[in-house]
Amino acid sequence: MNFYDLRVEAADGSMVSMSNFKGKVVLVVNTATGCGFTPQYKSLEEMYEKYNEKGFEIIDVPCNQFRDQTPGTDEEIHEFCTLNYNTKFPQMKKSDVNGENEIELFRYLKSEKGFESFGSGIKALGMAAMLKMIDKDYKNNPDIKWNFTKFVIDREGKVAARFEPTIDMKKVEEFVASLI
Repeated sequence: MNFYDLRVEAADGSMVSMSNFKGKVVLVVNTATGCGFTPQYKSLEEMYEKYNEKGFEIIDVPCNQFRDQTPGTDEEIHEFCTLNYNTKFPQMKKSDVNGENEIELFRYLKSEKGFESFGSGIKALGMAAMLKMIDKDYKNNPDIKWNFTKFVIDREGKVAARFEPTIDMKKVEEFVASLI
């Protein structure tokens, strides 16, 4: 199995094949509307507008598994994102990214790129401290740790990088730009 073999359910119920993105750089991100990292939607939309015509796509998968920070319906989530951040990139159906109901896309991504680090800084330290209370062994499993974890897929369909939500969006953009 590879990235292009996967399909994801869109918010409207249609199935989106990842093969539609062959030859493009793709960023897959699990998102939330009520999270401290929600303002990253602004940076994501800026990246989308800057690089989309050069072969860059974003696949937004809303997820409510982290402290119920995405409680709305798919329609309400879409409305929030378009009204507050003017997002234009594709938004999928709200889905689980961990556990027995996780969607196949995230099972695959996690198998290709496990957790490495939250990086450095106050947000990274805070995230690590919080997760230690939830799961003392969090560093040793590939699960998604929080909202706004990002995976970058290169033009050949390989998972090139995983960025935790605490990583500065400028670093994410620099990496994406290096693949464009």
